[in-house]
Amino acid sequence: MKRFILCIFLLFLVPCLLYAKEISPKILLFISEQNIEGPQHVWWLSEIDLSTTETNIANRLIEQGYEILEPSSVTKVIKQRPAFRRLDLSEGESIRLGNLSGANYVILGKAVASAGSNVPQSNMRSCFANLSAKLIRVKDGKVIAYLDASGNSAHMDVITGGKEALSNAANALAVKIIAALSKEGGS
Repeated sequence: MKRFILCIFLLFLVPCLLYAKEISPKILLFISEQNIEGPQHVWWLSEIDLSTTETNIANRLIEQGYEILEPSSVTKVIKQRPAFRRLDLSEGESIRLGNLSGANYVILGKAVASAGSNVPQSNMRSCFANLSAKLIRVKDGKVIAYLDASGNSAHMDVITGGKEALSNAANALAVKIIAALSKEGGS
């Protein structure tokens, strides 16, 4: 009798798990990043990999079961529509690109790292990062959440310190994104 109940339970559980896996929301990240003394970095302009900020956010979202659309999966759409090759994508353009790419959500934002003063009695510099973003549902273009986060670091090399500060800010923002998606129902 126990085996019979177990078999019936598994017959219903396995398809449910497979279905849940298939419908994980797809997210497209559009976060321009500028590290200390460097140019703005955006993957959709130059078709390079995700920035430090986007990579950290993507990793946290993947850990929670969300699917991140990689730049390589969107490249074809961008090549067909050169209008998307702009440094500052508008909200409307990011939604259109998300729709053409099959995304459920887009995250549109900016991340900037800056250097502060020297740490007292040290050769290290203070580095700060500020990140702001919008979480947008693609199907109706509604902004689900306006989010921001900050991070800091101290390092002898300001570029590396800026990267660490950007990573810290991205990790803090990812927590807020996950909370907003959970509240939304993730679909």
